[in-house]
Amino acid sequence: MKVGRVALLLTVICAGSLVVCAQAPVAPAQIPGPVELNAPEPIDLTYVRPTQATKLRNYVFDGFGPYPIAGAAVIAGIGQAENTPSAWGQGAAGYGKRFASDFGIAAVTTSTRYGLAEALKEDTLYYRCECKGLLPRLGHSVLSSVTARHGADGHRAFSVSAFAAPYAGTFAAVYLWYPGNYGARSALRLGNLNLLGDVAQNVLLEFFYSGPHSRLSRMHSNPQASQTAPASTHE
Repeated sequence: MKVGRVALLLTVICAGSLVVCAQAPVAPAQIPGPVELNAPEPIDLTYVRPTQATKLRNYVFDGFGPYPIAGAAVIAGIGQAENTPSAWGQGAAGYGKRFASDFGIAAVTTSTRYGLAEALKEDTLYYRCECKGLLPRLGHSVLSSVTARHGADGHRAFSVSAFAAPYAGTFAAVYLWYPGNYGARSALRLGNLNLLGDVAQNVLLEFFYSGPHSRLSRMHSNPQASQTAPASTHE
């Protein structure tokens, strides 16, 4: 009898508990969402790929605008002072040959950079760094001399066009119009100097940029994009 009463008491308790549970509000189940593994990095929304019109404008300005003309004039003056190449002599005729040579090197360099960049789908225009501090910004400008932006997200990687262009200009000069005593070694040496010139140009754009409407902003840049970009990283 005691066992029967205990069983009856437990049955009543369980039934009452079920009624209470049935009447109590039930909170929605917290089901965890799917976990995404190896999620891709978010796209850099500050990057805007340059249009064909922008690239053409930059090509004309970088290759045949006032800056390459002024640069050729200065470099020709240095060559005149050092009498190199000596076969070209001195005077107005010698300076004219040096000026035409240096302007030709700049034109071939620019044409190679933009031509290869178009073929390889690279964006070799310069984007200022969003970083702060002298060394990070200097490092960004130096790395930008041998890297380019790739793809729709504008990730930065080594650039064949940016690296090859300075040497294409000097090899063309040595084998097309320089005196015969110049060869591959001279072309490589001059190419190294040409590449350093690209570094100097990027440093100028990084530290002396004075707004989107300045003349400097028209050189080797994309006015449609934000003028700041993530620090250079090789991906």
